[in-house]
Amino acid sequence: MSFDQDANEFHWLMDMLESVEVGLVVLDLDFHVQAWNGFMEHHSGITASQIRDKVLFEVFPDIPEAWLTRKVDAVAMLNTRAFTSWEQRPYLFQFRNTRPITGTEEYMYQNLTISPITAPNGEVEKVCLLVYDVTEFASSKRALERANEKLEKLSMTDRLTGLLNRGTWENLVDAEYERFRRYGQATSLVMFDIDHFKSVNDTYGHLAGDDVIRHTAQITRNSVRQSDSAGRYGGEEFGIILPETDAENARVICERIREAIEKSTVNTSAGDIQYTVSMGISQLTEGPENYMQWMGQADKALYAAKQGGRNLVIVG
Repeated sequence: MSFDQDANEFHWLMDMLESVEVGLVVLDLDFHVQAWNGFMEHHSGITASQIRDKVLFEVFPDIPEAWLTRKVDAVAMLNTRAFTSWEQRPYLFQFRNTRPITGTEEYMYQNLTISPITAPNGEVEKVCLLVYDVTEFASSKRALERANEKLEKLSMTDRLTGLLNRGTWENLVDAEYERFRRYGQATSLVMFDIDHFKSVNDTYGHLAGDDVIRHTAQITRNSVRQSDSAGRYGGEEFGIILPETDAENARVICERIREAIEKSTVNTSAGDIQYTVSMGISQLTEGPENYMQWMGQADKALYAAKQGGRNLVIVG
């Protein structure tokens, strides 16, 4: 092959490397920059002549030096290629995201390939970094994950109140029952509902009734601890799981909810509504053979509160 052919092929190769939409960086084993293509110039604002023979970490102090050094050492020692994805490390170079379609992402997400470059004697003397802009893909995947998380949360919660829905809450009651069977720690269950709720709907309408249900949920959420689990069991009925709580401490929490509701007024488009709730508590013992029986005991205590005149907390 003639010198002219060699020169033409080299020129063609360099032209391709300059125009390709992939970052190309060649480093010696002391991390001095030997090559820096147009992609890297465009996104860093640093020209190839400015960075040539500079130590990469001095120009880009944000690059994780220990991590990249380990990677390059392994590539050089094993004479084999290494690959990392944006999911393992979002980016190596902190380049601003310039793509309008993925404008929600602040920085460019990158995949990285590190390849060995050998001398004629077979020794690895340099490495080549290929930096791929995968922002569009990463952004779409992250958006999908967020959407799936939101859907999962929606599938677990009651749409009207934001509390756990019946199915999710019952599963937690079952789990708490099994936990008690293993560890024997005090745990209490609360079932409660809104007094005379039918008359609220009949007098003020169903939209106002929904406001009352939402108000009940809000007070409940504000009154329980982070370790407790409140759910909407159905209609105007609610439930609370109180782990590591005996009946007397459960009564304190329930009285707080009952009093807060009794003293509050719900402002609706149909008028101001004052209402009360009745609450039943069951501290779990060895008696119930399953979680349904435990719920049945709490329901009986709730029924006793209704029979006792409503606006009461009864321990069953």
